[in-house]
Amino acid sequence: MDIKKTQHTVTENALSTKKVRDFVADIKSEIQKVQWTSKEELIAYTKIVVLTTFVFGMSIYFMDLMIQGVLNGLSLLLRLVGG
Repeated sequence: MDIKKTQHTVTENALSTKKVRDFVADIKSEIQKVQWTSKEELIAYTKIVVLTTFVFGMSIYFMDLMIQGVLNGLSLLLRLVGG
């Protein structure tokens, strides 16, 4: 009975090792199919992302300043009118 358990475990280990090898082989084949960007494209896209992020950030900052100015102006106007 102990012999059967040992043989069963060895068979399971062999199947498990085969599955791992097949999985790694599949990953390698899929990575080879990927069309990677060139260095020039990567640099260009990075510049676009950084510039766009900067522009949106500055837009939000200036909108915040404008809203803050309007609210401060309303506050001053209410103080003058309300006393």
